[in-house]
Amino acid sequence: MKTHYLSKAKAFPLQIVLIVPFLIQIFAAVSLVGYLSFKNGQRAVNDLAGQLIDRTSDVVDEHLKSYLSIPQTLNQINADAIRRGLLDVRDRQTLGKYFWDQMQAYDLTYIGIGLTTGEGLGAARYDGKTITIDDWTAKLPNNTSTYATDNQGNRTQINTRWTWNNFTESWYTQPLAAGKPIWAKIVTANLPTGPYISASASRPIYDSQNRLLGMIATDIHLLKLSDFLRSLNISQSGQVFLLERDGTLIASSGTEKPFVVVNQEIRRLRAIDSSDPIIQNVGRHFQTSGFGSITQDTDFQLEVQQKRHFVNIIPWRDKYGLDWLVVVSVPENTFMAQINANTRTTIALCLGALVVASVMGVFTSHWIVRPILRLNWASEAMASGNLNQTVETSGIRELNTLSNSFNHMAGQLHESFTALEKSKEELEERVDERTTELKNTLEELQRTQSQVVQSEKMSSLGQLVAGVAHEINNPVNFIHGNLAYVQEYTQDLLALMQLYQQYNPYPAAEIQTVAEDIDLEFLQEDLPKMLSSMRVGTERIRQIVLSLRNFSRVDEAEFKRVDIHEGIDSTLMILQHRLKAKPEQPDIEVIKNYGTVPLVECYAGQLNQVFMNILVNAIDALEENNTKLTYQEIKENPSQIKIRTSVVNLMWLEVAIADNGVGISQEFQQRIFDPFFTTKPVGKGTGMGMSISYQIVTEKHGGKLECFSTPGKGTEFIIQIPLGIKNG
Repeated sequence: MKTHYLSKAKAFPLQIVLIVPFLIQIFAAVSLVGYLSFKNGQRAVNDLAGQLIDRTSDVVDEHLKSYLSIPQTLNQINADAIRRGLLDVRDRQTLGKYFWDQMQAYDLTYIGIGLTTGEGLGAARYDGKTITIDDWTAKLPNNTSTYATDNQGNRTQINTRWTWNNFTESWYTQPLAAGKPIWAKIVTANLPTGPYISASASRPIYDSQNRLLGMIATDIHLLKLSDFLRSLNISQSGQVFLLERDGTLIASSGTEKPFVVVNQEIRRLRAIDSSDPIIQNVGRHFQTSGFGSITQDTDFQLEVQQKRHFVNIIPWRDKYGLDWLVVVSVPENTFMAQINANTRTTIALCLGALVVASVMGVFTSHWIVRPILRLNWASEAMASGNLNQTVETSGIRELNTLSNSFNHMAGQLHESFTALEKSKEELEERVDERTTELKNTLEELQRTQSQVVQSEKMSSLGQLVAGVAHEINNPVNFIHGNLAYVQEYTQDLLALMQLYQQYNPYPAAEIQTVAEDIDLEFLQEDLPKMLSSMRVGTERIRQIVLSLRNFSRVDEAEFKRVDIHEGIDSTLMILQHRLKAKPEQPDIEVIKNYGTVPLVECYAGQLNQVFMNILVNAIDALEENNTKLTYQEIKENPSQIKIRTSVVNLMWLEVAIADNGVGISQEFQQRIFDPFFTTKPVGKGTGMGMSISYQIVTEKHGGKLECFSTPGKGTEFIIQIPLGIKNG
């Protein structure tokens, strides 16, 4: 009895059992949902900030590449024109108009040359609008005259005179010391037209005898980079700015200028001296280690004015010596306001759910407990021997069923047996269903096995075809090799026949009859020609088989050293049927200008695929152009494909493939390497050829694939890959 009372003392009331776990479950579920929602929101903020920073960085990177490539490219074009004699540096009037025209075509600040004699000439846009021409002599001082120009580039009047010395300027001295094209140090000047902060792309210029003439330079105004950065839609308080490695500010998306004027002189700002708190804190963050320690993308967070900011710094370099840093900053509060509001709402909902659950739990537990207590009292009465007990039904279906079961126990026993039989039938039905499922699964496995067998058959068939192609090469080589002996034996027999005819000009009548029947004279004349044709045919078959075997490297993934000219020649052999003349047009002329190129480490098959894509596009362009011309017009201006190979800077292999077809518009050139982009009609191109070629050259080989085209004149693709790259 003592144990019985102890057990009752340790038991919990049913109302507590029903209410407390229910409340704990509700509270825990709502709290967990709120916590996970908050954490997911924070992760979403980090992801969104990272995506925004990456997108902004990509936009800035593309703009810098396109904007900063123009001066160096223009310098190279002008230097080549001077070396070839197309531009005469002594013809100052023509040279001034030429630079004036280029200033009209490009958004630049200055284009000019400085000669080794101390003389020079340039076209400038100091105020950002008006183009003037500077012309100076070697005699100092006041040796420079600035001329106003009309709308044709002609000099009209002298605006001002001033002193200029080539030999003290960084754009002249630095590339001279380097002996190659570079970006000179950024220069500043406080001109009457306003602040002038520029970077000069400089290059040595030579005459046709490779004698140094001087330097050519093209300036860009760096304040235009700030204008571009301000045009980016980062966020309400996001920031983008460019820095040099010494921490000097180049451009910024903020309202602050990257310079100050002290005593009428322009002084560029360092990041730590900026009035912008973001730029200043980034500068202080790297004050100890220095910006020179940043060699890859760097992400970190800063606390600025008690607000957290996501910061990303990306090194930006080019092959001419620029080494800048692109910094993107996004504040966390741009994204966290709605998340904090949702968190407060979640807490309020959690408390409200707890109160409602408590009230509902008390009411529900009272409703459930009363019928159970009545059933408990009746059970205790039956245990005491009073079997005449009935239990009132309740409004709860389950408890009502329990009450009926208690009142009709005997009947429920029969119903239990009936239910057991029904369960047996249901079990048998489930067994039948499972058997059907297993049968279907077996049939599916058999179909899959058939597919695997078929795939294996196709693989074996491919190997068989490759073997047959190999075996074809053997008898062809045999025939080709023996044709030389057959031709030699035939010549000997014919020579013997001629010798016999010479010493026996009147053979027997029967021999004369046979000679006439077989047309001996024609046979002697035609047999060598026939053997020669057979030799040409077998040689053609051997070349085709060799080209197919060489081009079939497209199925190889091996990284090896190959002769690149073999791949080009094999591709041309496969495309020979498209290069030949047709009734409606003459043949397409292929001009090869192969340089002395060593064996190149590459994926040979994949490079052959690149050559195939570019050559097919060239042929398509030529055929499209020829459809607009008559046969005579095509013959007067023949279709040509020029292929040039060379070694650049002892480090790069360059393959240039050019055609004189319809060309590609400037708009389409920018998208030529995009996936699924094509200018061909529907059904003639997938838009993946040039995209795949670009990936093969750039990603697989670490090289470059560029397209240069002039509508109506033709297109040139230039492939550059390193002569020795590591298999990555």
